[in-house]
Parts: sequence; C-alpha cells; structure tokens
Amino acid sequence: MPPAGGRRAAPAEATRSVPGEALRDAVDGTETAGARRGTRMTNAAGNGTAPAHEPESAPGTPSAPYGAANGPEDAPAVLHDAATGPHGGAATGPESASGAPHGTPVERHRAVDDPHSAAGGPVRAAGGPHHAAGGPVRRGDGPDGAGGRRISGGSGEEWGELVAAALLGAERRRPPGGSVRALLDKAAAETVRRRAGARPAVPGRRPVPAPEDTRTPLPAAAERRLAALLADRAGGAGQTGSAGRRTAGPDLGELLPQWLAEANAQGYRAPAALLPALLDAARARTDLRAETLAFAGPRALWLARYNPDWKFALRDGVRQQLPDEEPEAVDKLWQEGLFAERMALLSAVRRRDPAAGLRLLASTWRTERAEDRLMFLDALRQGLGPADEPFLERALSDRSRTVRATAAELLATLPDSALAARMAERARSCVALDRVGGTGIVVEAPHECDADMQRDGVMAKPPTGRGERAWWLSQIVEATPLGVWQERLGGLSPERIVALPVADGWRDDLHAAWCGAAVRQGNAEWARALIGEPTEPFAQGPGDPAKLLSVLPEEERGAWAARFIAAHGLSEAFRILGVCGVPWPVPLGRAVVDALEIAREAGSYPWSFSGVMGLAERCLDPSDAERLAPLAAVPGEREGESPGAGAYWAESFQRLVATLRLRSAMLAELREHDGSSHTEGDGTDRAEHDTNRPRGA
Repeated sequence: MPPAGGRRAAPAEATRSVPGEALRDAVDGTETAGARRGTRMTNAAGNGTAPAHEPESAPGTPSAPYGAANGPEDAPAVLHDAATGPHGGAATGPESASGAPHGTPVERHRAVDDPHSAAGGPVRAAGGPHHAAGGPVRRGDGPDGAGGRRISGGSGEEWGELVAAALLGAERRRPPGGSVRALLDKAAAETVRRRAGARPAVPGRRPVPAPEDTRTPLPAAAERRLAALLADRAGGAGQTGSAGRRTAGPDLGELLPQWLAEANAQGYRAPAALLPALLDAARARTDLRAETLAFAGPRALWLARYNPDWKFALRDGVRQQLPDEEPEAVDKLWQEGLFAERMALLSAVRRRDPAAGLRLLASTWRTERAEDRLMFLDALRQGLGPADEPFLERALSDRSRTVRATAAELLATLPDSALAARMAERARSCVALDRVGGTGIVVEAPHECDADMQRDGVMAKPPTGRGERAWWLSQIVEATPLGVWQERLGGLSPERIVALPVADGWRDDLHAAWCGAAVRQGNAEWARALIGEPTEPFAQGPGDPAKLLSVLPEEERGAWAARFIAAHGLSEAFRILGVCGVPWPVPLGRAVVDALEIAREAGSYPWSFSGVMGLAERCLDPSDAERLAPLAAVPGEREGESPGAGAYWAESFQRLVATLRLRSAMLAELREHDGSSHTEGDGTDRAEHDTNRPRGA
C-alpha cells in the first residue's frame, strides 16, 4: 500500500538525479523543473502509463508516474523529491508505518532537523508546520499560507551554514550531511522551502511620463554625425598610436563640444535614442555638461532620476525647470530635495534673484553638513554683491576651515568689504616706496600669523618649499584690492609700478601675488602690465601667463598670442593657445601654421608638436582647409633631413586638413533647417574619405 504521505514510492531509477540538476531545478522553480521533465510528465498524465525509459510501478500502486498522482497541487513535493536525489526516501523504498526514516544518514538528518516534517517523516516542500501525514502538500498550507505571506523554509542559521560551506568549499569546512552531494541536495530543498508561499512583489507606481520637448528635431545627417561622435568618444578612437604618434583619422570625440554649441545655437532637440550616450559623455567630461544638458533638454533630467550615474544632471540641469514665481514650490524643493537638486536650485535662484538665493541658504545654514555648506557657499559666486557681506562675515567664524577660507576668498573679491579693508591695512604695513630714493619698493613681510589673520583666511602653514613669511605676504597681497597700490605707491600706473625695482629679493613673491589678485579680481589693466610684451620669454615674468591672458579681451588675447608665437615659436605656446577664442583669429591661425612649417623645415618630427597640432584641428577656421591642402603633399627628402620626417609631417597635415573639412561639413549639416539629410555630396563624403585616406597620401 502507499506510504503514509499519500503517494507511492517511485523506483530508484525514476527519481535518481545528480545533485547539480536537483539544485538547478530548485533554483529555477516548480514550473521550470516541470518543463525540464515535460515529456515524461505530459505522457504520463495523458495515458496513465510510465515513460519507456522508466520502470513500471510496483504491483498494487497507483498507475500514474511518480509525482503526478496528486495533480498540480502536489508539484512542490515533486520538486522536493527530485531535488533530494539518490539520498531521498524514494530511492530507499517505502517508509515504515510509524514514519521512522530509513536510508542514508543524510535522510535521517533531514527527518530530525526539519520543522515541517510530520512524525519524523520525510521533508515536504511548502507544507505548513506539522503537516498531516495523509493529505496532499499544497502551496500556502499552514497558518501563514492563506494570506500569501512567506512561509519560513527552515532556520536562518541552517541556510547560513549551507552558504558558508558552499563558499568556503568542502575541503575547508565540513558541509552539512558530510558530503558535497548532501550539501547540494539540502541546498535544493532549502531553496524550495524558502520560495514556497512567497507573496508576489507589489507592483510599483508607473513613472510619470517624460515631459515633451517641442524644439526642432535634428536633420537626419546631423543625427548620424552625432551618433558617430558619441561612438568615437566611447571607443577611444582617434587617439595616439604606438610610440606616441597620433592616428591618421580625426579625433571625432574632441569635436563634440563644437557640435553641441552649434546645435544649441540652432535650437535643436536631442534624439531620444542618443540621450543615454549624451549623458555618459557629459558624466565623463565636465566641460561638456552645460552644453549637453541644454541640448538634451527636460528628458535628460527625467532619465537622470532613474540612474545614479547621471545624478550630476539633476544638479546642473534642474535650473531649466525652476518653478517661476512659485515661492512655495521653491521652498519645498529646497527643504525636501536631493543635494544635487538643492544645489542646482540655489544656483538658479541666485542667477534670477541673488537676494532670494541668499535668504534660501540662510534659512537652513545652521543645519547643513560642513561639506554641503562649502558647496552652497561656493554657489554664492553667482550674483555676488555687497548684500552678501554680512552673511559671509558670519561664515568666517564657521567650524570648518574650508568654509572659512571660501568665505574669505569671496569677501576679498568685494573691494569695499570689511575684510578687503583689513587686508589692505595689513598690506600697507608690509609694502611701501623706498624712503631714501623713492625709486624702488621695500617689503617687510609679516613675522607671525595671528588669530585675526587666520580668521580672515590667511593659512598659517605654508606649502612645502615655501617660507612662512613669503607665504603670509602673498596671501595678504592677493586679497588686497589692486586700487590700493596706486594710492600707496605714489599714484603710479600699474605699468610703472610693475617696472619698479623691489629690494631684498622680494620681487618674485610680490609680483606673483599681484598676478593672483589680477586674475581673482578680473583686472585687465594689471594683467596687461604683469604679462608684459609678447617678445619677453615666460621665464622672466611672474605668475601664470595663461591665466593673465584669460583676463584680457578675446581679440587682444589672439593678437598677443600671435606675436608671442612669431617671436618664440611653439615650444611654449601650448599654454596660451588654450585660452584663445575658437575659431582662432586669422593672425593667430597663420602664426601657428607658419611656426609648424618652420619646425618641419628644421627637420623636427611632428609628434613633438602633437598638442599644438591637435589644438589647430579644433581651433583653426574650417575655411582654411583648402589653403592648407598643399602642405599635405609628401615632399621629397632633402639632404640632412631626418629619415621619414617629411612623410610624417605630410600625414599630420593630412589629418589637419581632413578634420577641418569634417568640421565644415558638420556645421553645414546643423545649419539645414528643412530636416533633410545632407545632400550636397562633397563636404560630408569628402571629409569621411579624408579620414580613411588623407589627401595627398
């Protein structure tokens, strides 16, 4: 007669399975396990006979094959028995009437440990506690089953032992049951029990649809071009090859900033399919973020809420969705928003109404974390004015040293602030005209850094290699309004002040501090005086010439750089070319190309100027392509010339010409407003052709 569980014991061959299959079945779940045995179970349920590859049932037992007697409701038990493999009760024959376990020690271990077994009987998957011996096993039976709540499948300690043994390995830790096979069998059964009776996941709310972007869609040719630029950026194409040489094709990824600027100028919207790639590009390059988010529009902000990697967009892009004239909405976002959203909100409010932004920050200042206070304080640069001084003065007493330093830096940019006045008083006591001859400057640097100086942002500890007194002096002078010096030094102009001799070797420290003040205060007159004439080499000037040059008007920058390159060549030009406007003015472009030709004639190799050549590709006017095309021809080697240098120079100029043509085609595609693809036939095709086989090769 059938055993107490209500099902017959199947022959050993019918239930034997390797432990790996049992565990796989258990992990896949009942339906997958059943599908794996689909042919056998379907045939058996349909005709009441056992499959050909299984032995017939013993006389006196039900004719349905093992596992099908009780129908679908018994599926969890079928899965359990399949998972237990050759150690299960089916492989050892029927159990005794009393329910005492027979067979292997593993089976006895299950019978003793399992809280869901009946009278020491075999483990029954998904049955409730103390399941009746004769009833079918049903999913959800037991006190917790009716409501769909998860029914515990054994103690957490037991499952932890299984996981630990599997991770460490049987050689390091004895698995439960004593063997790897027993470990897998038990893991299979435990997996089924842990899954049995689980409540389905609660469906989440559907996301609010992304807002519409009503701007003009990109022309088809421009969309293809954007996809190529983004793919090149992700793949890293167009970079340097072996031995530091640049590859022959244009570096498309470096053209992305110009493409985005032109697309925004034309008022296009981003293709939805390319938004993820655009956000990835902006994440990798901070210089792309402003243009990328402007081009990507509100849909990019919508996407950024669902991907932590794009959270920068919430900080940099929420300004586009600032609730206009809705103080309650602004206050709610400030009180409840994420840090990135609050940061963007503060910047946007400051841009529109500096006083309102300051009130917003002051309302929560005392409760903010130190790192957040620092970032919020830095946002006050937008719209900074005298009205911010009282708040910044209070910030000088902040607990955080970095917050105090930032507050002092902001106050120093306000020429009429109390801090600027205090710094000016200190500077006057340190720097003066020579009383004897009146034709030079004498310096008496501070001998100590007192508490008041430190409160005003003077850092006491100098960087490595810098003397204390020189360090304190430079900080004081840099924070002093530049107008003080004309009053202090006899009413002289900045050019004449800079030309005065400085006693006792303090010239470099004093001039470097003036350079820092000129850059911080954006004073073009002092920057012009300090940078000097383009004919002077950098080594004789103080500070960073590129920073000083950035203070000058754009046209003046280009003219100064062109004269500098004409006088000194390209060896020191890379720093100053980076701050010149794009495209370069005609005089600057010609000066760069002339210097490259001179370097080629001198027998140099082009990769010594790869940085300048890369800037030329991006910054020369695209209309110069045809004028430069003759330089791409491979010249014959002359006597005394480095072997192969001419061919390398030709390759570099081919790349330059191809990139200029590509930029020209790129701009033409974006300036098509009819939405059709680029059909002029020469620009795009020729530029792409030049990428693969440069002109003149």
